[in-house]
Amino acid sequence: MWRRLIYHPEVNYALRQTLVLCLPVATGWLAGSLQYGLLFSLVPACCNIAGLDTPHKRFFKRLIIGGCLFAFSSFLIQYLGAQAVPLPAILLVMALLLGVTGEISPLHGRLLPGSLIAAIFTLSLSGRMPMWQPPLLYVLGTIWYGVFNWFWFWLWKEQPMRETLSLLYRELAAYCEAKYTLLTRLTDPDDALPPLLARQQKAVDLISICYQQMHMLAASRDNHHKRLTRAFQVAMDLQEHISVSLHQPEEVQKLVGQSHAEAVIRWNAQTIAARLRQLADDILYHRLPERFSMDKQLQALEKISRQHPDNPVSNFCAWHFSRIARVLRTQRPLYQRDLMADRQRRLPLLPAIKSYLSLKSAALRTAARFAVMLAFASSLALFFDLPKPYWILMTVMFVSQNGYSATRVRIQHRALGTLAGLVIAAITLRLHAPESLILLGMLTITLAGYLVIRKFYGVAMIGFTVTAVWSLQLLSLNGADFLLPRLLDTIMGCLIAFGGMIWLWPQWQSGLLRQNAHDALEAFQDALQMLLGNEEDATKLAWQRMRVNQAHNALFNSLNQSMQEPGFNTRYLSDMKLWVTHSQFIVEHINAMTILAREHTMLTASLAERYLQSCEIALQRCQQRLEYDGPSSASSILEAPEDFNRGPVTILERHVRRVLDHLSVMHTISSLAWSNRPHHGGWLSRRLRKGA
Repeated sequence: MWRRLIYHPEVNYALRQTLVLCLPVATGWLAGSLQYGLLFSLVPACCNIAGLDTPHKRFFKRLIIGGCLFAFSSFLIQYLGAQAVPLPAILLVMALLLGVTGEISPLHGRLLPGSLIAAIFTLSLSGRMPMWQPPLLYVLGTIWYGVFNWFWFWLWKEQPMRETLSLLYRELAAYCEAKYTLLTRLTDPDDALPPLLARQQKAVDLISICYQQMHMLAASRDNHHKRLTRAFQVAMDLQEHISVSLHQPEEVQKLVGQSHAEAVIRWNAQTIAARLRQLADDILYHRLPERFSMDKQLQALEKISRQHPDNPVSNFCAWHFSRIARVLRTQRPLYQRDLMADRQRRLPLLPAIKSYLSLKSAALRTAARFAVMLAFASSLALFFDLPKPYWILMTVMFVSQNGYSATRVRIQHRALGTLAGLVIAAITLRLHAPESLILLGMLTITLAGYLVIRKFYGVAMIGFTVTAVWSLQLLSLNGADFLLPRLLDTIMGCLIAFGGMIWLWPQWQSGLLRQNAHDALEAFQDALQMLLGNEEDATKLAWQRMRVNQAHNALFNSLNQSMQEPGFNTRYLSDMKLWVTHSQFIVEHINAMTILAREHTMLTASLAERYLQSCEIALQRCQQRLEYDGPSSASSILEAPEDFNRGPVTILERHVRRVLDHLSVMHTISSLAWSNRPHHGGWLSRRLRKGA
């Protein structure tokens, strides 16, 4: 029972965040300096946003850089303010100056909002203490934050990777169960495929996170992570075999009508899903897995396969399920991969500055968006004669996310949570509770808030607003005066962030769909060149397969987000939704072909070359149709030559033919989608330009 409590992801995260915040407060209270303890607890907020709690092989180096940036931002805003430099100008220059961190790497890019929030917090402290105290507070607070988190991660070894792997195994279980227990409902792709696509993309997202964690922790060279590395390799094998294509509705219906195959396949799938969920718990709660066998289920499936040798569905399921069962029984991967093949190269500072100064830089656009929003918010505060507009500026920083949809949801949750929290705080302030009881209540609310913040941000914001009001009451006895002004500040900050996300260099996902589709086709082409070429290295084939999955994942995610954007083109997105569906089928065929290539189930050199030529022509035609609306050729190059139909068709050949069929349909859809595209802005450019 204690394992389920202490190792649970939400409980473990909530305990860590609560202790790092509340231990300084408790120490200050016991030492008779409660105000310094409360101020000291502000620093972890900056560290959290800057991602300094991310386990990393350069953990302490990132802490030093983060602490120096926090102290520099705190000193700069005080010094320039003392020189009578307007606050909007200070924030504008500071955001543009620190934005270069986003060009170095995405993890370094998180230092920008963390440093800006450190400067904004300093606004509330300026005039109440000497200029050197806030920077010193940030340096000491970052040291405390780093030492505590290092000790926590040392105490709970491997826990971040265990949490991600556990989620991955659960997602694979749900994906397997949904895919193979609804065989008779897969006849209509429009209804059956979207839920499967969503589950497949979640699994690919979690695999990408695992790759990043192992890179950051150098897991391949750490003996402590060998068991988790092996579990991840097992998950990669499982994802390969679960996600292969079974889209043959006619053969499925034929087999189901002739036998009880549906019940047997469902039995196998549910057995696999139950085992995956058990393994997810074993990984998360540090338990050794029990013995596993599904011989009876496989024997029933093989019996149906022998009774219907001409139907490919039963053979398909029997082969893939037997491989999945072998992996689950032995808990060893089918082959060893080089999991560090995705080593990221950090961009040095000088090349990063050069890239940052380009108008095409995404980091520059993000920094400029923050700069303009903060400058406008501080100008608005000066217009209304607000001496320290830190709450407006903090609201802008906290609710601004990478995309429109995420920002809109965060704004709604924060505004409603703040409103409810202020109402509760106004009621509790009238109780005039003793200081010890208030601190105990703040501790309880903080723990409860971090338990639910990942899933229910608005509910957590209610508790954090209450603790903020009580903190001000303990610091300066003006918590009641805080209520109405902070509500107005929150509303203004949310409106500014929303307007900035819409009008200041927005990253509309509908506009990125065409580029993402083009990138997915390039990944398909690279994979097919390797599979139908002379490449025999299993590691390279596996890595290219993951690149295909990730490219399609980016396309699918951008389609989902563009569906929620204001003023999107309904006809264009409906066409692209169908295009993405066929793209998913190609991904599944490439997954299956990668497995077959590793088993040396290949074509003859001449036949593989002819198929590769047809695939490359088909892919190029789809790319050209996405780039511009030029005239289409009258003859179909995708039609298979006569030689292709001679002799028996191998399994790999069947997959290649299905890929060609899907590319033919995607070319037709691309023509329709281009004619229905939006006719404004960047869409007026008929050719696709990289980095625009």
